[in-house]
Amino acid sequence: MAKPRTYRINGLDRLNASALMLVSPERPVMRLLQAASPDRQPPRTTAPQIPLEFDTVAGVNVRFARGGQDAGPTVLLLNPLPQSILAFDSIWEPLGRDFQLVAYDLPGFGGSEGGEEWMSFTRQAEFLAEFIRAKGIKRPHIVGPDIGMPAALTYAASPACQAASILVGDGPCLVASSNGSLIEKLIHSAFWRTVMRVAGPGAGIEGANRLCYVNYQPSKEETSDYIAGLAGRMNNMFRWFIDYPKSLAGLEPQLTKITLPTKVFWGDADKMLFIDNGTRLARMLPQSSLTIFPNCGHFCYQDQAEKFVAMVRDWVMHHEDAEANKP
Repeated sequence: MAKPRTYRINGLDRLNASALMLVSPERPVMRLLQAASPDRQPPRTTAPQIPLEFDTVAGVNVRFARGGQDAGPTVLLLNPLPQSILAFDSIWEPLGRDFQLVAYDLPGFGGSEGGEEWMSFTRQAEFLAEFIRAKGIKRPHIVGPDIGMPAALTYAASPACQAASILVGDGPCLVASSNGSLIEKLIHSAFWRTVMRVAGPGAGIEGANRLCYVNYQPSKEETSDYIAGLAGRMNNMFRWFIDYPKSLAGLEPQLTKITLPTKVFWGDADKMLFIDNGTRLARMLPQSSLTIFPNCGHFCYQDQAEKFVAMVRDWVMHHEDAEANKP
């Protein structure tokens, strides 16, 4: 197999990202939070250790990872945008002490194949069902941040659902979505989509790093992988956002059908999808609870990794104990 190409954020990427930040009113707020944060970390220098594999599922060459405890409950993680499953490297080892872990890049994103035909909540939920079946996964607890969130919610509302619970946050869920300015541009403006296409994936990842973290700073290997996931596939991302209103209109009526235990999580400083989305979603779901991470941006599984691991561990153990103690 050919060695994967290495991508770097270069000076032009930083310049283009800076130009985009000038029309992003959230950036000054995030800069102040980053400067004041007691949890701010230096740039990560360690290479990701998450074990990557490939397999064909439902006709898609999908990138996935598996690890942890063979006998433990299964936690299944879905990648966020514009990241990949490498974003879970910080939480992989601590979660793996208690659980069997599986993660995959959604078709059309990260390291998985797939084109615009996969850019809908429904198609991603169908693939989730196929992946669970193909890998023989029993009663998973599904963790879906960002774009993984509507896939998990749509799956949870379907008759095909075999999950024990879902943990979702920082993603799209409601028609009256409370969006940051960058999301609004991607949804509504062909001009700004063209600007972002010309700026390129490196500028997009640099912009996301500036807007979505309070504390964490990704490694060069992570950044390279995130850029690679967008390189030559920016249209996938644009199609996802162009169809965003239609996709949300299809999802919201399904939410009341979800009786599965659901943990909703959000970063209190999420400037991509505001915290109001999480509070409203939690009120709609009959079997839900809400966790807000303090001093935390959009990528909360990295920005507050220890707290995120504790939330997942407590949630899964509680529901596994409840299942075991059923009469």
